[in-house]
Amino acid sequence: MSGATLAETLAAARRRLCEAGIADGAQDARLLIAGLLKLSSTAFVTDGARLLDASERAVIEDALARRVAREPVHRILGHRAFSRLDLMLSPETLEPRPDTEVLVDALVPHALRMVAGDGCRILDLGTGTGAICLALLDLVPGATGIGADLSTGALETARRNADINGVADRFETVESDWFAAVAGAFDIIVSNPPYIVRSVVGTLDEEVRLHDPILALDGGDDGLDAYRAIAAGAGAHLRENGLVAYEIGYDQKDQVTAIMREQGFARIEAVQDLGGNDRVLVFTRAGTV
Repeated sequence: MSGATLAETLAAARRRLCEAGIADGAQDARLLIAGLLKLSSTAFVTDGARLLDASERAVIEDALARRVAREPVHRILGHRAFSRLDLMLSPETLEPRPDTEVLVDALVPHALRMVAGDGCRILDLGTGTGAICLALLDLVPGATGIGADLSTGALETARRNADINGVADRFETVESDWFAAVAGAFDIIVSNPPYIVRSVVGTLDEEVRLHDPILALDGGDDGLDAYRAIAAGAGAHLRENGLVAYEIGYDQKDQVTAIMREQGFARIEAVQDLGGNDRVLVFTRAGTV
């Protein structure tokens, strides 16, 4: 890429990624270069003739090599947009995905109603980057939240994201195996837990299998271990008229509903993602519906 312009560099990057078999090579090339060089959406048109310097070319070359090796774009950039937030990523955190925004959107009306009443205290189990809880705090002023996770690295990332996105004064973290170190009761208990069947984890795309933490993927022999653990402990930590909400795998709606029913909960919502797959379930105590 020596002496190349921005436009020439983009064209070469597109070719390289597409030839390497990257499905969205053209889009990924644009995202990488724009993110690395902090370019506006129009820069490829307005500044296409600009010659890139050696340091810019080196950064792009390194990123392209990583993408060819199947490292995801946002892992390379180190951050990702989610809801209205910009979230830093780390090796200990799952990369937040648009499907999880469906869970946030489903809970916002409930959280707004709670804040208008006696307040809204949220517990995000397996918080990772903090995406779910932080997005809710951003969208629901007055709500407070705790992010729980087994990984100290994930909790450090979540705290950093709370600070970056201006909600640190309403967010705390706790290192906990589900409810083990959690104290108190909450209006909303929410989780995007590991739900991949253990035997399937090794067959996932390299972008996921090699870069998302196994702790955040492996849901046990049937993919439902986390739901059982959360269902068993939720009742002791849920305020009256509180809600428990999950992201689920596309084929887990009936199984998760049955697990929650056994623990005295009734499903009040089931929401599909943009692809038409079952993605979000919301529960309350049976008898309060």
